[in-house]
Amino acid sequence: MADIDGTGWLIGLLGAGIGPSLSPALHEREAEALGLRYAYRRLDLDTLGRPASDVGAILGAVRLTGFDGLNVTHPCKQSVIEHLDDLSDDAAALGAVNTVVLTGGRAVGHNTDQSGFASSMARGLPDAALDRVVLLGAGGAGAAVAHALLKLGVGRLDVVDIDPARADALARSLAERSGTDRVRVGGRPEALPALLGDADGLVHATPTGMAAHPGLPIPAELLDPRLWVADVVYRPLQTALVRAAREAGCRVLDGGGMAVFQAADSLRLFTGAEPDAERMLRHLAELTKGSSSDADAA
Repeated sequence: MADIDGTGWLIGLLGAGIGPSLSPALHEREAEALGLRYAYRRLDLDTLGRPASDVGAILGAVRLTGFDGLNVTHPCKQSVIEHLDDLSDDAAALGAVNTVVLTGGRAVGHNTDQSGFASSMARGLPDAALDRVVLLGAGGAGAAVAHALLKLGVGRLDVVDIDPARADALARSLAERSGTDRVRVGGRPEALPALLGDADGLVHATPTGMAAHPGLPIPAELLDPRLWVADVVYRPLQTALVRAAREAGCRVLDGGGMAVFQAADSLRLFTGAEPDAERMLRHLAELTKGSSSDADAA
């Protein structure tokens, strides 16, 4: 894939409150290592003073300016879809886009959150038991993780959310693709003690644990050492859940892998080059060392 003007790639991150995001540093450093001229710019709705409803106008301006692609984060992952020319199968299934490739006059949406989590699981917990898994969080990140888990072969997935209607909607969508025998509405977090009693693993996909939302998403006493625990939060890498799960003797997967692999997949889509995910993981570790601030993964 060639960039538009033949001199390099211009990529943006569109979302609200994205000042702390590590996506620019992750992308630009890896592109430099690959020998690519690559500029990554934040398009922060808060800084621009624009509402999320202006996503179509912003995308139009970006296309006219000559951007080669966008990463898209909260609150635009769904609203951007109606302004695109096409969607990948994964983005269509999820109803969410976090990567837009702009080439040949077309804007094509992709979702690398799903592939990012799947790659992180394969690397960090390659032999994890998948007969029964509990997913806490049915928002955008939870939907991507849920699809990834089912593709990885989870036998039954229990979807839990503070909003029962949201848990039900995600479970119904998943069941349409994977079968009603593989997906169940777990209800509200109050159901976690019963659900985790015979589960193999827990995946956490809510904001709890970020610097702006500190704390544990579940009572520490529910962290039995026979469970594996995966967190999607990556700033900080050592969330309260990650620390508590390790102290309880659980096998643990922090959110760094998902953040890096989704970024690597996006960079590949933008440029056609092959990123070195292990190198990007080392860079993420450097960027997050000693940091407790939070940001969305793009």
